[in-house]
Amino acid sequence: MVYSPNPRVTRHALVISGLALTGALLVGCSQPADTGDASGESGKAGDTVTLIVHDSFVPEEEFEKAASEATGFDVKVITAGDGGELTNQLVLTKGEPLADAFFGVDHIFASRLVEHEVTEAYLPENLPERAKQYSVTDEGALTPIDVAATCINVDTVWFDEAGKKAPETYEDLVKPEYRDLTVLLDPTSSSTGASFLIGTIAHFGEEDYLDYWSSLVDNGARVEQGWNDAYYTHFTGGNADGTYPIVVSYSSSPGYTLTEDGKGSTTSAPLETCSSQVEYAGVLAGAKNSAGAKAVIDYLLSPDFQNTIAETMYVYPIDENAHVPEEWQEFAPLPDEPNDLTATQIGEGRDGWLKALSETIGL
Repeated sequence: MVYSPNPRVTRHALVISGLALTGALLVGCSQPADTGDASGESGKAGDTVTLIVHDSFVPEEEFEKAASEATGFDVKVITAGDGGELTNQLVLTKGEPLADAFFGVDHIFASRLVEHEVTEAYLPENLPERAKQYSVTDEGALTPIDVAATCINVDTVWFDEAGKKAPETYEDLVKPEYRDLTVLLDPTSSSTGASFLIGTIAHFGEEDYLDYWSSLVDNGARVEQGWNDAYYTHFTGGNADGTYPIVVSYSSSPGYTLTEDGKGSTTSAPLETCSSQVEYAGVLAGAKNSAGAKAVIDYLLSPDFQNTIAETMYVYPIDENAHVPEEWQEFAPLPDEPNDLTATQIGEGRDGWLKALSETIGL
């Protein structure tokens, strides 16, 4: 397996035009999978249960086999693009869902599913303790499955060789000594960038986040549309020919930039600049096999699946007792106090924040 320092390399479509849920998004979207002999009556258990996911999910065939064995249902997986596209399809097919359950909508879009009553309430009995802090509603409309943290990453080798102190806070990035050293991600085209934006709003408030972003750009920050180009082309820690030693990435990224002896990392993620990024699963309202959907949600929370998350999706399992690589514990920890907003707060402000930022700094 080829590891990437970014847990969501292919999950970054968040264009502003996509934030408006329009029927145009149905053109060319996946058709419902054949649900075999599942019952046509909502709530009745059949033999087949269908899970719809984003396109960075774990290997489908392996998951289908493991989930089928664990649940006793014939589990089938269909994909629906990135997390934003998945959200749009779920909303647009409300009441006649493409599947029985879903996985992969993150906290940026979670409130849309609640607002449009896309899911059937379900509270798993095996809900891990950490999942409770990321619950969107008390009724269990969405179930947290994994969590990551978006932060700035710094090339510590570059700063050591330059004889400079590496930045540690949001405020550091706008200081003169860090001029022309930072690569940001466009929040209107990148879910990682949007998560970082949420962190700055949580930290500075709605009154001051625009001034902060203006200061970043005035201080020479480069804004890239996608993480891949930002990290592997412009970041010195991802490309020897890069010229920017600061980039927006994840707290787990330094776990993949280890020194040859494995005793250190060539990059770091200042945890004061982190915000959480949570992915959810749920039972879809109108599911042909809601009993099977609930069994799949239970499986997603089981140790069998939770123990695979870190090394297949490069994010932290929501179960704190599940396996993570040893090097993550030392070099890629989650922050104790992330700069977070609730899914409801994000849902209420998201479109306005993105529009205002785009107009302010010319995205």
